[in-house]
Amino acid sequence: MSISTMTGDGGQTSLWSGERVDKDSLRVEAYGTVDELNSFLGEAKHYTSEEVSQLILSVQRFLFRVGGQLASKDVQYIEPVSEEDVEKLTEGVHRFEEIVGLKGFVIPGSTVASAKLDICRTIARRAERRIIALSRLEKVPDPVRKYINRLSDFLYILARYEEFKEKKLLYKNDID
Repeated sequence: MSISTMTGDGGQTSLWSGERVDKDSLRVEAYGTVDELNSFLGEAKHYTSEEVSQLILSVQRFLFRVGGQLASKDVQYIEPVSEEDVEKLTEGVHRFEEIVGLKGFVIPGSTVASAKLDICRTIARRAERRIIALSRLEKVPDPVRKYINRLSDFLYILARYEEFKEKKLLYKNDID
């Protein structure tokens, strides 16, 4: 089977359920932005430390579940995002916060690795906005919304961790 089905030539795509929807629908916009985030994470992991690269790979794998659930309107997705998944990510945020010890607003991008992660963080925030817009019209499970929100926090603290290790954390108040 070819990846080029030509069924989308008319401006529609199929959801996991088989339902056809417009390619510019909020649902497609939401999972498309998650897909975009996954692609940018793929780039970021080439610039980060091995430890952070492995964490990114884990997130990338998980984002297929997020995207799949967003593409599953009115259908129970086979691997739904759970509150436990959100809690695991939250624990990761707290672990790196303890290491980095932030003490103010940080100017993003002091290293190439952190700059790439900050781009990913802003895409995660956009994905969250798309998911929230979708949730105003259709049911979106709470853990999906929470996970994406927490993911942007996680990417933020990973960026700061990369800067911390290089002794390049730059706080807003450090600039004249």
